[in-house]
Amino acid sequence: MKAQVLRGSKSEIAESFVRIDGEIHEVIVFIEDPSDSVPTSSQEDIFAEMEEFTVRAAGVDYSRDALYTPMEGE
Repeated sequence: MKAQVLRGSKSEIAESFVRIDGEIHEVIVFIEDPSDSVPTSSQEDIFAEMEEFTVRAAGVDYSRDALYTPMEGE
């Protein structure tokens, strides 16, 4: 199984979606309401409802700096 990100307008995403080969089990859709034109605060976690699907290992630094800084040997 692989993950794929589709970006574009609603119709562009729909066209790309129907061309995906294989069986699709689940889709995450971000819908921006017209009233959402003001940027969300940095405190709001848009992925909070997906927390039950994430994996967190003890003793791992998940900060942006740690994720994007190469480790020794990389």
